[in-house]
Amino acid sequence: MRNITATHINLYHICKRELWLHANGITMEHTSDLVTEGKMIGEYSYAQRAMRYSELEIEGNKIDFYDAKNKIVHEVKKSAAKEAAHVAQVKYYLYLLHKNGVEGASGLLEYPKLREKEMVTYDPDKERLLMENMVHDVRAIIALETAPDKIKKSACKNCSYFDFCWVEEDTNF
Repeated sequence: MRNITATHINLYHICKRELWLHANGITMEHTSDLVTEGKMIGEYSYAQRAMRYSELEIEGNKIDFYDAKNKIVHEVKKSAAKEAAHVAQVKYYLYLLHKNGVEGASGLLEYPKLREKEMVTYDPDKERLLMENMVHDVRAIIALETAPDKIKKSACKNCSYFDFCWVEEDTNF
């Protein structure tokens, strides 16, 4: 059985079609300037971070910056908007840490463009079942024979899959 990653959880909240495409090996991120920009922001906004914090791999998930001393997952987002998908991604990391014996970890979402930070906590008594249901839903979407239908959203214009999904279609939305 395939490991569900925090990227899958993030995409589950953003676009079920993108989740399916990404999980089934149809990737477009390598052609996206926005993805490249996001990687650069993460690397250069906190350049010294790699020396202070460790990279942690857990159940096929890579947490780029984990402060083991204070049990804090640091997640940098290039977005100029806060999204529920970002919180869900960090909560998934915290769920995995808890599941693997790390009690009391928290997360810190960092938005360099906004110059803002947001603390993320995980309460296993209240959120474990929610996370397990989300993982179940993600697995069900990934297992579909074909990709879910596309839905016109303003976010589509900035998606690395835009041309893939909307070629030869009316894109005035």
